Amino acid sequence: MYFAALLARTEDGWEASDTELDDVETLSDLTDLAREASDEDTVLVLIEQEDAWFGVVRVDGEEDPRIYVSDAAAASRSSYGEILLTDELLGREPGDDDADLDSLDLDGTEDGEPESSDDGDDENEAGDAVSHSPVGDRDILADLGVSEKELLALDEGDALSTIADALGAAEVLETVR
Repeated sequence: MYFAALLARTEDGWEASDTELDDVETLSDLTDLAREASDEDTVLVLIEQEDAWFGVVRVDGEEDPRIYVSDAAAASRSSYGEILLTDELLGREPGDDDADLDSLDLDGTEDGEPESSDDGDDENEAGDAVSHSPVGDRDILADLGVSEKELLALDEGDALSTIADALGAAEVLETVR
């Protein structure tokens, strides 16, 4: 199960709105959605998948979006996570992912290939494609009260609530949950 919300910083504090990501196919679409949701300077898109991963996209005016994803491998198996995992974020050259993410089944085998009965080399290769570590801008929320150390220490299960609490937006986020 997914949850996605927009938090927009206003003169009066934070405003929250839940958001549907069904029509969002690219990071550009997500950025446009954030900019349309508020005329304010800072908008945060918060996305989580039950206890698996969470992501934060920060849009400040017309600047490029800043992204943080707690677990790249878990997010890579999610259609919403794949939107956030750009080549740049993963440290790849555009187009390097020919066989990495798109051709992997959830069980780690490539399309059309039977599961290997050897010592698990295929699974290791699939796991090496995207690591289970956090990726992105670890200082994405530092100026808002969530340091890199605090961000890295968050548990996927309650990360968005913890972030909202640190921002002083816990109540408004809970209204859209």
